[in-house]
Amino acid sequence: MMFHKFSVVYRCSHILKRYCTTDLIKFTREDRLNILRKMALTKSRENPVIMTLDTPEFKSIFNEELRSLVSLFKEYGYEIRIAGGAVRDILMGKQPKDLDFATTATPTEMKEMFTTENIRLINLNGEKHGTITPRINDKENFEVTTLRIDVVTDGRHAEVQFTTDWMLDALRRDLTINSMFLGLDGCVYDYFFGYDDLKKHRVAFVGNAVTRIQEDYLRILRYFRFYGRIALEPNKHEEGTLKAICDNGAGLSNISGERIWMELKKILEGNFAGDLMVTIVENDLAQYIGLPNNPNKAELKKVWTQSGHLNLNAITLLSSLLNNTDDAITLNARLKLSAFDRDLALFIVNHREPKLHSKPLMPYQQLILKSKSKPSDTKNMCIEVLKYINSPYWEDLVKWEIPKFPVSGNVLKENGVESGRFMGVVMNELKIFWANNDFNLSVEELVKEIPRISNELAEKKKKK
Repeated sequence: MMFHKFSVVYRCSHILKRYCTTDLIKFTREDRLNILRKMALTKSRENPVIMTLDTPEFKSIFNEELRSLVSLFKEYGYEIRIAGGAVRDILMGKQPKDLDFATTATPTEMKEMFTTENIRLINLNGEKHGTITPRINDKENFEVTTLRIDVVTDGRHAEVQFTTDWMLDALRRDLTINSMFLGLDGCVYDYFFGYDDLKKHRVAFVGNAVTRIQEDYLRILRYFRFYGRIALEPNKHEEGTLKAICDNGAGLSNISGERIWMELKKILEGNFAGDLMVTIVENDLAQYIGLPNNPNKAELKKVWTQSGHLNLNAITLLSSLLNNTDDAITLNARLKLSAFDRDLALFIVNHREPKLHSKPLMPYQQLILKSKSKPSDTKNMCIEVLKYINSPYWEDLVKWEIPKFPVSGNVLKENGVESGRFMGVVMNELKIFWANNDFNLSVEELVKEIPRISNELAEKKKKK
């Protein structure tokens, strides 16, 4: 595995070489980390405690299980705090969905503590990353991770070293708004001015943007995802941040398609989705995330302007950047989409041109009835197409109940239609005739059309 030269050890060694002429080996690892803190972290608070919370959102997180967890860590002399996104959400007056915890206790120390207290541990796979998951009162699981620093990274994964230094753990996090801690006594710890950025609706990387990105290139998409959640305007990106993203975009090519799609989907479903996708394209990221080298930016802008208010499916908006079915196939190969998302991308590319008809819904109703897929899936795809083109009839299609076609294959067989491909063609023609008559024809009325349809199909075959 190749490791980036910006690892903590390298940065520390590089600083120390400039710091004094003493032989480098005379410094202990702790010496190096202390000097790193003093010299490299110029934009950090002297006193990280910025406030003590007593809000309803903070109080709401406490239950018997959480109190038991906190009491246990206190009894054994280990510090524990809430970390990351939950802190951000509570400060924004939101109820946090998930609570993640950080602690000064090592995984070994936590396991010993929980084993002594007869507390069951869940999912031990996280231990190598420093995460232990106890199940408190056999009722609730809590993920607790040891403070750590990334010693060396390969752009996605890191070799970590455990630490008791809260600032160094905050330094390894992606964005300032995600780098805060919350003590269970209500104290908010903010080393890198995340709360200031939160109040300003500013999304910024912790420390140097290039360093943070190169530690994990997925942070490029995480930046855009959180921009959609935090920012008040669609295009107030800082020039230096976009340059760091553009210069390092190629790193996304080494990130798995599943992880790319997880972040991209959240961007597409969030605020400013269309504007953010334009920014992503304009910063040359398209080719690394499954989009064509020449994405249809004009189409994206048109769809976002006319239909952005219609709560489009993530794939619906993303498909506006695709030029043809080959692009949709390439997108699926890169992102490993679900079957429905894959089919929706292909469906939109094939059917996004307006279908002129005296009955505006009829072309889509026919598509639904003729589909080889589940009719309900095809109906949802048609609804997305109508939203895509900003048709005023999409809500009518939502309300439309798919009628049951009254003619079966057995009925066709009883009326002289051979099994196989020809029967399928006859069935489709009957469905179109049925639809054109507002789905009101009986079995008897439809059976009468079989000779006509069979003759017309036979004539077409002769001409070919």
